[in-house]
Amino acid sequence: MDNKSIKKLEADLWEAADLLRQGSKLTSQQYCMPVLGLLFLRYAYSRFKKVEEEILKDRPVRNGRVMPVEASDFAEKSALYLPKEAQYSYLVNLPEDIKAANIVAENGQQMNSLGEVVNHAMELVEAQSEQLAGVLPKEYTNFADDLLAELLRIFNNNALDDVGGDVIGRIYEYFLSKFAPAVASDDGVFFTPKSLVKMIVNILEPTSGVLADIACGSGGMFVQSGDFVNSKGMSANKAMTFYGQEKVEYNAQLCLMNMAVHGLTGVIKSGNEANTFYNDAHNLVGCCDYVMANPPFNVDKVKAEAAQNAGRLPFGLPGVNKANEVGNANYLWISYFYAYLNETGRAGFVMASSATDSQGKDKDIREQLVKTGHVDVMISVGNNFFYTKSLPCSLWFFDKGKEEELKDKVLFIDARNYFTVVDRTLNEWSDWQLKNMNAIVWLYRGEIDKYQQLIEEYHSVLGDGDFEEILHAQEDRIKELRNEAKAAADNAAKKDKKRIQAEFDEKIAEQEEQLTIAKEAVWLYSKFGDGEYQDIPGFCKIVYTTEENKPEEDGAISIEEKAWSLTPGAYVGVAPIEDDGVDFHERMGEIHEELLMLQAESNRLMETISKNMKEMGI
Repeated sequence: MDNKSIKKLEADLWEAADLLRQGSKLTSQQYCMPVLGLLFLRYAYSRFKKVEEEILKDRPVRNGRVMPVEASDFAEKSALYLPKEAQYSYLVNLPEDIKAANIVAENGQQMNSLGEVVNHAMELVEAQSEQLAGVLPKEYTNFADDLLAELLRIFNNNALDDVGGDVIGRIYEYFLSKFAPAVASDDGVFFTPKSLVKMIVNILEPTSGVLADIACGSGGMFVQSGDFVNSKGMSANKAMTFYGQEKVEYNAQLCLMNMAVHGLTGVIKSGNEANTFYNDAHNLVGCCDYVMANPPFNVDKVKAEAAQNAGRLPFGLPGVNKANEVGNANYLWISYFYAYLNETGRAGFVMASSATDSQGKDKDIREQLVKTGHVDVMISVGNNFFYTKSLPCSLWFFDKGKEEELKDKVLFIDARNYFTVVDRTLNEWSDWQLKNMNAIVWLYRGEIDKYQQLIEEYHSVLGDGDFEEILHAQEDRIKELRNEAKAAADNAAKKDKKRIQAEFDEKIAEQEEQLTIAKEAVWLYSKFGDGEYQDIPGFCKIVYTTEENKPEEDGAISIEEKAWSLTPGAYVGVAPIEDDGVDFHERMGEIHEELLMLQAESNRLMETISKNMKEMGI
């Protein structure tokens, strides 16, 4: 199944499920977890059938009968065993009248509604997995039987058997993102936009070891890291150990389900013991190869004494007010991320933009941090990347294992004007934009081979030749298709017009997708050619940390002389204004003439309308 088909499947499933919600009396909050639970159950069944098929291939035969599969067979393959009553096919094929079917649980209790049967199925699944114990939703008796039966039917789509677990995981994340704006009680804190997560994972490049997210929300960092490791031909569960903390238990449930849907295992702690300000729930200080997080921004009223007693503050406490509280916890989080790293560890996290140049004790901590030489990359992100807020943010990256020649340097990227518009309220980085920014980091690190592989990837998609020429040819092809579409529609019979237009629209959409890729190829290659890093005014710059290590050369600046600011915009400068070849005065004259013509046409129309109204006696 190609990407376009998967997107259609996502959208169709969401539309069907959400229409049911709108027709019920359930709020998004009541609906979210149970729906995600059914998606999880559908994934578990899909994976169960696949593993069962593998087991039966070599199954011994006794007395002419194939030996039945058992839970231990699945445990050997790190898969979840499903008793018959927890299998999706069993649930979706139940009779309409559950009470009359006389369905009895293990304890002998008769179940009288479909909701009770699904709750029981969730309990059976939890009994097979220590990680899922107490996690799966069991509120299905809140659903009318006909509504629940219809939901089961929607997720029984045969396409889900064809696409496998990876895509069901993607659909789970799609549903999570769609629920985020409506469900979030704390500004969507449980869901970090996927493009931000991907950017963090791509720059950190996790391969093996311990990964911690101490504000893990719904587990996006774990899932994306798992995908990254698996894409390199390794097994994420064997190569990585995942640890998470999430104070809100609801979010921790989402996280554990999300990980399970993606075939990942990890240790996630929630509740009071997972309040990161006061607890290191996993005792991970100095132990992590990777730290990733999107913590809540600008938290106030953190008890200073309790936070200090909890440790993990290598640079000291941020500012404390008269009530002995930390008034803004951003630098508590920043200190924790640094403290958890081992001697070669890397960290990447989302942070409020204001933290890059906040003053007072924050500035003192930032100075100490810069002087370690472990600040690696800083990226400014524009508005509308979050589902429920339009605020900008920054991505911070630490690397305790930086190459010696990079220890006195930091790469700044101002990406506030580099994004793809999804809709009026949401922006993101496309996959190619993510690759382009990743390529800048590769060049900064001297990894030219990775950059060149990306250029080869562009050619494999677009074809050989000059990217500028490919782009212009693509623009011409789209113009031709539009003209062909108009001519074909004009000459077609009325009954065929819609079909013909739809066929051309599909062709044009494919070409426009290629055009978008060509534009990104031109964007990257025009700046860095075959692989030589250079500062790009208004976008990226390599800056020295202190005046002492800054070389004597024109244009060299240090973070120290900018008062230890880590704001990319303070360093990258302003992009030069491109000459579009249009004479300003000449164009203004043309616009004035066009305006006069439009005004004259407007007056003629008004006269005609007035005349017609008089003739009608109005």
